[in-house]
Amino acid sequence: MYRFFDEAGQILYVGKARNLKKRVSSYFQRTQLSPRIALMVGKIVRYETTVTRTETEALILENNLIKELAPPFNILFRDDKSYPYVMLTGHEFPRLASYRGKIDKRNHYFGPFPNSWAVRNSVQILQKVFRLRTCEDSVFKNRSRPCLLHQIHRCSAPCVGRLSPAQYGQDVAQATRFLEGDHGRVLVELENEMQAHSVAMEFEMAAILRDRIADLSSVLQQQSMDTVAEGEGDVDIIAVAQMEGMICVNLAMVRGGRHLGDRAYFPKGRQASGDLLTPAEILEAFITQHYLDDLAEGEAPSVHLIPSVLILNHPLHYLHAEGETPPEDLQALINLQAGRKITFLHQPQGQRRHWLAMAEGNAKLALTKRLAETGGQLARARALADVLSLELESLEQLRIECFDISHTSGEATQASCVVYAKNAMQSGEYRRFNINDITPGDDYAAMRQVLQRRYTNFQELPVEKIPQVILIDGGKGQVEMARQVLSEFGMDISLIVGVAKGEGRKVGLETLIFADGREALELGIGSAALLLVAQIRDEAHRFAITGMRAKRAKARTISRLEEIEGIGAKRRQKLLARFGGLRGVSNASIEEIASVEGISTTLAEQIYRQLH
Repeated sequence: MYRFFDEAGQILYVGKARNLKKRVSSYFQRTQLSPRIALMVGKIVRYETTVTRTETEALILENNLIKELAPPFNILFRDDKSYPYVMLTGHEFPRLASYRGKIDKRNHYFGPFPNSWAVRNSVQILQKVFRLRTCEDSVFKNRSRPCLLHQIHRCSAPCVGRLSPAQYGQDVAQATRFLEGDHGRVLVELENEMQAHSVAMEFEMAAILRDRIADLSSVLQQQSMDTVAEGEGDVDIIAVAQMEGMICVNLAMVRGGRHLGDRAYFPKGRQASGDLLTPAEILEAFITQHYLDDLAEGEAPSVHLIPSVLILNHPLHYLHAEGETPPEDLQALINLQAGRKITFLHQPQGQRRHWLAMAEGNAKLALTKRLAETGGQLARARALADVLSLELESLEQLRIECFDISHTSGEATQASCVVYAKNAMQSGEYRRFNINDITPGDDYAAMRQVLQRRYTNFQELPVEKIPQVILIDGGKGQVEMARQVLSEFGMDISLIVGVAKGEGRKVGLETLIFADGREALELGIGSAALLLVAQIRDEAHRFAITGMRAKRAKARTISRLEEIEGIGAKRRQKLLARFGGLRGVSNASIEEIASVEGISTTLAEQIYRQLH
């Protein structure tokens, strides 16, 4: 295992090889390097190596480091959302529910599913056909009569003894077989049960089973793109597509023979034009990072995450550079993770071939959409960089912070700061600032305060966190205030750009005002640069006004009680806690108010009169 670092000590790349000396030296001996590798080699100042006992250990370590450190020259598939499952609990009467999170061995899980919609749909089917309970255990054990779900035929009411554990267990077993794809056997069992009850002249029970069979048949006809693949079980279809230097991996999920949808992944990493990874390399990186989470964390293998069949649109076998780990080790590790042999296919037949074609088509559609969106945003960012004469090696470096002040006639003043970076709004970096100790309605003082608080310690910020543009929603007065603050801190005042509203406050008529003496700019309605500025400015305004309204509502709730003589902070808190807010206090009678600790009858009468 080897790792390359730059001058600042930041990791650049993680790799593995059987012959470390030969592999590492090859980066510096070759005369013709691809653009991506040449860029990386130019930044390398040192490297570190780790020797593992086996190639499998090297593969696991590489996967761990890529996920933890996110080296810029490795391909990284990042998805912070966990997958949802259908869960049957280990209760005597198992509860049916959707679930995200760690696997608990006491419960039974089915999935994962590509999205929450697919899980909700499956839960509704199981409720309708098998009538399994979905209530919490605390509710289940305290029921004295059937709930509404029983009345609408979505639960068999085991909570009140309508079914024995054996009878309910039979429904659970059939639901389990349905989720595993054994639809035919479930239908046959239901038909046999219906006939048995009919022969025994238990016609009410036979009618219930008849309805279940009809519901299940209807479901099977509607599911999986009009086709349910009998006996297929669980299958993942992985298709990779490349276009104009961008990569998309589309993962489609089949569970119990039903196609449940797909999810597109767009990996991060430096993929220079003409230097794209091969489809096999992309697939290997995706499979490693997607399926080896549990094993990488040292947990017991999960048999639920990895289906029995993985269908790929390219074979994993490709010509590795000398010293690299072959894909056979990856397949062995996947088998170890699953605890069973996993079948890899890249030339499927029948229904599987149809699924693969659909996954490939969806990958291309997702890639086309992403390119169109990214292209438009990049065009706006490039236009703004050109208008403002910004010197950037890449548009990825463009960071814009925008400030807005919001209040209602001076009440509940709040400032917002929103961030545009890496060609997108970064909502995780948004900040709100409560503005205090100023004359109500003084926007200039509010702007001074928020900028001082934001940039007091700007010298300690990493380079990537220092903005190239500071947008101020306002005219010359606000820009002058920003100039004063940044000058006090020794910051470059050319960063400041004011956005003054045009005639009638119409979008497209704004004027850009600069703090360094440059002439104001009116870009016009058709300007791509102005579209980006307006987008960021509007987001700052939205973020500020929502915070201001919440603060104002809270302030008004408290202030009416503060106006009452004899009501201090402790009594006010007790009143709001007892009645749930000011409206509850207003609706309370004098006797109810007086029942609060510390409130006398006289004070309760005074509170009641003040609020009515």
